[in-house]
Amino acid sequence: MKSDIGPGKIGVVLKGYPRLSETFIAQEIRELERLGFDLVLISLRHPTDKSVHPVHEEITAPVYYLPEYLYQEPIRVLRAWLKARQMPGYRRALNAFFADFRRDQTVNRIRRFGQGMVIAAEYSEQLAFLYAHFIHTPASAARYGAMIAGMKFAISAHAKDIWTTPGWELTEKLDDAAWCVTCTKGGAEELYRHASDPKKVKLVYHGIDLSTFTKAPFHKRRDGSNPNDPVRFLTVGRAVAKKGIDTIIAALARLPENLHWHWQHIGGGPLREQLIQQARDLDLVFRCDFRGALAQSDVLSAYRQSDLFVLPCRIDETGDRDGLPNVMIEAQSQGLAVLTTALSGIPELIVDGENGVFVEPDNVEQLCTQLAELSRDPRRRNALGRKGEKRVRALFDHHATIPVLEYLLRKSLNEAKAGSSAR
Repeated sequence: MKSDIGPGKIGVVLKGYPRLSETFIAQEIRELERLGFDLVLISLRHPTDKSVHPVHEEITAPVYYLPEYLYQEPIRVLRAWLKARQMPGYRRALNAFFADFRRDQTVNRIRRFGQGMVIAAEYSEQLAFLYAHFIHTPASAARYGAMIAGMKFAISAHAKDIWTTPGWELTEKLDDAAWCVTCTKGGAEELYRHASDPKKVKLVYHGIDLSTFTKAPFHKRRDGSNPNDPVRFLTVGRAVAKKGIDTIIAALARLPENLHWHWQHIGGGPLREQLIQQARDLDLVFRCDFRGALAQSDVLSAYRQSDLFVLPCRIDETGDRDGLPNVMIEAQSQGLAVLTTALSGIPELIVDGENGVFVEPDNVEQLCTQLAELSRDPRRRNALGRKGEKRVRALFDHHATIPVLEYLLRKSLNEAKAGSSAR
């Protein structure tokens, strides 16, 4: 299993790979490879999407899959345990696991320790460093694996993982990690609050590859008056509660009869069938297009054919929320005005009345009003979109945002190599 792994490689621990909904991670991996990093991708889960984005096909790093459920690969887990228990940090990791388990008595916690043993036993001997995307489950497996192997690890934290991880766990992971990057000011401030050493937390926006999202085409001036050329609304995002997509459908049902519109949703997710049924119940399904998850090239085409991007994010009942959805950055790069809510990191991209419009979360009436007003005012829409495109190209080009991550990874890699030479 180790034939593609060599000294000096960085093990990137992921929740699942590849995933259509996590283009920003694939984009980062590709850019790190272009910068010369030697990566190994270690995934907690096997892929479930039927297709991949072009960016996934450009990535050359080998991909390895941990036992998704320990009982499915008992011999592999047993072999990992027999080897891990002989490793220098096993006792420390076991003590950390028991301390965690007393506060989180779940099968999931046991699974992460088992996966951490597999990381340490199968991969760590020829890896210099571990880097986990998401501070919840991937960071748990990486933390246990790094402890067992006596190596360092770092974390990239995003949105749900920050807001749904208990405070005690955030503190312990941040204390043990070499550093942590996160992609919004709000997320960074939450992590500062839990870190014993806030200097470990760095703000690094994801940005987008503007060589892919080239300059926006001219937008048509649809105003909803022509039934043969309706104004086109677009939403890109997984069908989960925090996206507020049910609010969009409810607002569409209240639009004036003489306003002609078409709405397209791109994204999979557990609530997709429920949303389709909501549209049926409101007799809207003939004006709605539920596309499911699509390749990035198809999403780009949808941006270019649309008039307004709509994503009224909310905080769901679990406390989960978006950080700064990359799809908004993508939409803005194509000159689309954005209708959304002022949650989490969204105000770091959208300035109300300048490059988009804010509504209150779950406020159907307000959302309906803004949909109607923006539909009938293409001049205003296009002005908002032009300013949005200018802002994205000035502040969210990933070539300008990735140097901080490059510096941190090179520093950690050099420290690991120096430590290995000293031994």
